[in-house]
Amino acid sequence: MTEFVLAGGCFWCLDSAYSQFRGIEDVTCGYTGGKVVNPTYEQVCEGNTDHAEVVSIRFDESVISASDILDIFFTLHDPTQLNRQGNDIGTQYRSAMYFADADQKEIFSQSIERAREIWGNGIVTEVTELGEFYAAEEYHQDFFAKNPNQGYCVAVVAPKVNKVRSKFTHLLK
Repeated sequence: MTEFVLAGGCFWCLDSAYSQFRGIEDVTCGYTGGKVVNPTYEQVCEGNTDHAEVVSIRFDESVISASDILDIFFTLHDPTQLNRQGNDIGTQYRSAMYFADADQKEIFSQSIERAREIWGNGIVTEVTELGEFYAAEEYHQDFFAKNPNQGYCVAVVAPKVNKVRSKFTHLLK
């Protein structure tokens, strides 16, 4: 099993998008990259903890490749927006990839090069060593699946889920 920790705006979007693909064993919303031990959602939203909203994605590379996981990532969010995704503004919404070892760092760097073919040279995605990962509160896990008619889910999450769904249909469950 391989695990990537990625930040691309609101973690609800990443969670719901990745959950629809074969080979994804688990997606956990959480926080990393900050200075506060075991932060709460409210603390992270204040923007003073330095944490990013992230997802930890555990996947089976015999079913879905690391390249596919990262290509989905760069399709799902806009990696040219610094510290924001749409109307979600702040460092907690930054685009970042957190590597656990040198191999992941290289894979992440290669994926940015592939993404430049689509996004150009304006990519601001950070490639940073993974620190402590803190799971988000339970109500954030599978949020879209539990709340599909909630306003943010309808306006923001659903279009992103549909975008990657249409581009990566061959990987759907």
